[in-house]
Amino acid sequence: MFLVGVLREQILTASFIRLSKVCRERSQANETGTQPIYRPPIMKRFLLTLTCVIAAVAIVQAADEKDFHPLFNGKNTDGWHLRDPKGHDSWTVEDGVLKNTVKTGEHGTDLVTNDKFWNFTVKYEYMVPDNSNSGFYLRGRHELQILGDFAKGTNSINGNGSIYNFKAPDKFVSKPGGEWQTVEATIIGNKITVVQNGVKIHDNVECTKATGSEIDNKVDQPGSIFLQGDHGTVSFRNIRIKELK
Repeated sequence: MFLVGVLREQILTASFIRLSKVCRERSQANETGTQPIYRPPIMKRFLLTLTCVIAAVAIVQAADEKDFHPLFNGKNTDGWHLRDPKGHDSWTVEDGVLKNTVKTGEHGTDLVTNDKFWNFTVKYEYMVPDNSNSGFYLRGRHELQILGDFAKGTNSINGNGSIYNFKAPDKFVSKPGGEWQTVEATIIGNKITVVQNGVKIHDNVECTKATGSEIDNKVDQPGSIFLQGDHGTVSFRNIRIKELK
């Protein structure tokens, strides 16, 4: 995701530089009264360039998504189960969004994948209301904190994007409540890298212990992904994973 964003920015920048050059050439030709070399109309060339840019970005994005498969199918919770089978099921699915709704005074239940994973990259989008609290657990043991803390304006060890109670994000990149946020997290062995909202906030961080509310403390074994559902309202979409060697 991070590389795709950089490439997209570079392609768009190159396109606008080219358009600016064409405009300068035409302006200079008008001022000197010389006959410019024939070129197709500016708008036509711009549209052609834009089409090429869009195609190039699509190719890069397709390559970036290679070997990922969905953990959430956008229709139901097949492939997942409640952490506590007797707990209150506060999860619903609508229009491709997996939502956990926890009203004041209620407690929901964590949602856990049936499958377990070792080394992988996982991508997902989430939306959290202001002051609401949730978490995305790698292998069911290392929590990437989800918190509606945009108004706070500073990062912390327990803030949005933190490896909960272990390491604060390198930068504060939270968005306001009600806006979708993106995450790409990679865990290889005991090292975690996270890009959130296009910004790298954890870089190869060694984490050798569970961070709280974990399924178990067997950090040297594969584990499930789980979504924290007992704290507050949160929505997820486009959850997909690529297993690594």
